[in-house]
Amino acid sequence: MATKVYITYYSMYGHVERLAEEIRSGANSVEGVEATLWQVPETLPEEVLQKMNAPPKSEVPVLDPAQLAEADGLIFGFPTRFGMMAAQFKAFLDATGGLWRSQQLAGKPAGIFFSTGSQGGGQETTALTAITQLAHHGMIFVPIGYTFGGGMFEMEQVKGGSPYGAGTYAGDGSRQPSKLELEQAFHQGKYFAGIAKKLKAGL
Repeated sequence: MATKVYITYYSMYGHVERLAEEIRSGANSVEGVEATLWQVPETLPEEVLQKMNAPPKSEVPVLDPAQLAEADGLIFGFPTRFGMMAAQFKAFLDATGGLWRSQQLAGKPAGIFFSTGSQGGGQETTALTAITQLAHHGMIFVPIGYTFGGGMFEMEQVKGGSPYGAGTYAGDGSRQPSKLELEQAFHQGKYFAGIAKKLKAGL
């Protein structure tokens, strides 16, 4: 059977979703891996989203927290709010109490990726504060480390991401993920999928 990787994310303006798409491509490039995109439920009323100039959501299906148990590996993505994951994603994780009680996520590999508004906006703190969620579920955190090679040391252009996972800078919302950021996202998907596949096979 295929190794199932669920890429579950919240994206208000599309930056996290763009990274998620590239991560899925990377994961699906590994033979025997089936990567799927899922969104978490929106918690803001439509009228508030309109005032925030948020575009309509894509057609990616919304995941029920209980469905996380179906996956062999999980990659979570979210934008930053004051150095931590957005409340929408935190609300989704808060609804996983049943999975926590039964420890259905324990032992599953998990990765994270993120988007911030600025270079000092939480590219590392967002990751660090998210790891607590994984730890309480007993999941195995899989960072990318420096496996992306030279791209991790890029100094000539603005680049999001860190050893914790792929990332991008949204700025005022007009900046989109760069070519290098998308390459890092593809790498994360491929790297994570290879590890998830090995774990499922007991290697």
